[in-house]
Amino acid sequence: MEIKNCPCEGNYLDKMVQPAILTILAETNLHGYKIVQKLAETPMFGGYKPDPAGVYRSLKTMEKRGLVVSSWDISRTGPAKRFYRITEAGKECLCRWIDTLEEYRRIIGLLLSEAKKVTVEDRT
Repeated sequence: MEIKNCPCEGNYLDKMVQPAILTILAETNLHGYKIVQKLAETPMFGGYKPDPAGVYRSLKTMEKRGLVVSSWDISRTGPAKRFYRITEAGKECLCRWIDTLEEYRRIIGLLLSEAKKVTVEDRT
């Protein structure tokens, strides 16, 4: 049975991109590519670089929802860069994410306990 690239590997938790971005931006304002780099450093990606196009799509969606705002920085040498910062609504959203993630952790713990119990029974 081929399991490679199966969601069971847990290599990419796409729903976690938004709270991860909000957490990064709560620390400091960054341009998009630096956000991609920071995401790659999180345990969620395990050192792998996330799809930059997907991150930029998430940022655009988050900006439309008022969770982040962006502005162009043309004062530095090199090409202009779009910098992102978290808004008050984004901070409120991150706080709600914390509650949601705590609930996910509780539910995952229950699922894990049940899964271990039934796999142990199957192996005996």
